[in-house]
Amino acid sequence: MLKFSLGEGTFNMDQMEQTPTPTPSGEQRRSPLGVLFSWIWSTLETVVPAVLIALLINLFLAQATRVYGQSMEPNLHTDQRLVVEKISYRLHGPRRGDIVVIKLPQMGGELLIKRVIGLPGERIEIRQGQVYINGQPLDEPYLRKPGRGNMSPRVVPPLHVFVLGDNRSFSNDSRSFGPVSLDNIVGRAWFSYWPPGEIGFVH
Repeated sequence: MLKFSLGEGTFNMDQMEQTPTPTPSGEQRRSPLGVLFSWIWSTLETVVPAVLIALLINLFLAQATRVYGQSMEPNLHTDQRLVVEKISYRLHGPRRGDIVVIKLPQMGGELLIKRVIGLPGERIEIRQGQVYINGQPLDEPYLRKPGRGNMSPRVVPPLHVFVLGDNRSFSNDSRSFGPVSLDNIVGRAWFSYWPPGEIGFVH
């Protein structure tokens, strides 16, 4: 055993030789491929649940949509962004005056935004722009100006609704494609979030 003194301290060379050399940590020993795999796995753990939640919300709760065309003016405008909620109609049927998003197979699945006017079993008629429900004139305060034209009486079938655009002169609606099955209603237009000047609940 070799010892020597330096000042007040005594050094043991055998102890110095036996001191273990630091070994790389687990992180340092991992290969680049292992690090990449770990990063991918941690990312998937975060992203996949978020995507699944978004899909479930879109499928069952709500979705965003964009207004296209003039058919709902002056209340809704082209490029206005809306949140469509899907909860209400799981609890009750559409109500008169609701603004709904519909998807019609005969129109290639295109989304349309219209207002519910007639309910199942009701008799709908239009005379000189005035809508009549079961022979009684319908009050429509959401219209800026009265519509024009006539439509002979029609009875709304069970599990269907009759929809019209607010801008009757520029709307493709139940006057042309007939009553809409409840199965073809995506949801109720609930909230406008864009542009900023139009933020608010949809009426």
